[in-house]
Amino acid sequence: MYHWITDKSFLGRMKALCSDIVNRLVQSINNDGELFVRQRLVGSGARNLIVQNAELPVDLDYNLEIVRAAGYDIGDCRGIKEYVRKKFNEVLEKAGWGDCSDSTSALTTEKRCFRKGCGAAFSIDLCIVRAEEDGKWYRLIHHKTGIAAFDSYCWNEAKSSSGYEMRARWLKENGLWHEVRETCLGKKNMYLCRMDRSNPSFVVYIEAVNEVFWKYAAPERP
Repeated sequence: MYHWITDKSFLGRMKALCSDIVNRLVQSINNDGELFVRQRLVGSGARNLIVQNAELPVDLDYNLEIVRAAGYDIGDCRGIKEYVRKKFNEVLEKAGWGDCSDSTSALTTEKRCFRKGCGAAFSIDLCIVRAEEDGKWYRLIHHKTGIAAFDSYCWNEAKSSSGYEMRARWLKENGLWHEVRETCLGKKNMYLCRMDRSNPSFVVYIEAVNEVFWKYAAPERP
């Protein structure tokens, strides 16, 4: 089952290393001028939401948000995913890491661990996302068929994502973030028990924010 990571030294070192790598990717992409992006560690805008499943490796979940597409049609999902994957591998190679793997909704690095201190393994999960003017968020999804030429790529809307950032700010300002954290943990363990892998951290985070917000800010909502 998932639990909160409480080793602050390990958390600090892991976040510093992984965020440095993702920031290098952002700089490399933005310098090209094909896409303009920014990154965010999912759910950690103000408080820690990093968990571990028993003694298994820790997945540090980042969103790579496309702010503007200059050299790509935003509908060219295959082209965007491949471009980001290749740029990510270039950055990883310079950092002494192996190539990332391409899963349905994320680019995942190899597992790493520190030689000193906490020996827990960790990796980076990078999800490519974008927001529409109406506030809805979309994840770039790679549907695999087993034959690369027949694979499909698309933007998949994160359910009930419109306005979630405003709701998260309201919850933090009103001292309710502890309940968001516990709701998030409960949902991750619920999906784990169901063996449901279709709800990554970004989706679980939005679900938790919305559930707690409607509980307190608008309890009359049906």
